[in-house]
Amino acid sequence: MVIASKTDDEVLQELGARLRAYRLQMNLSQEELAVRAGVNRTTIRDAELGKDFQLTTLVKLLRALGRLGDLDAFLPAPSVSPIQLMKRQGKPRRRASKPADG
Repeated sequence: MVIASKTDDEVLQELGARLRAYRLQMNLSQEELAVRAGVNRTTIRDAELGKDFQLTTLVKLLRALGRLGDLDAFLPAPSVSPIQLMKRQGKPRRRASKPADG
């Protein structure tokens, strides 16, 4: 599935379907996952249906499913090129710059 071409609602539905698949793969009921994650069962139901939910809920669900490490693949830490590193002399970037007028 090419996520980039989907609407926000479609992405949430796909995320919910994947969470459900992982839950079922672990042979957990919604209630069992809710207890492990420390959330209400209706939160699990709503997430699996693709309803909007909080990021903290996603973190709790991924942790309970043993998939928290997958966040590295989902949103890897940005890398810094050696040239950028040299320009900044090891100082972390604090803000975006204005685009140059062409």
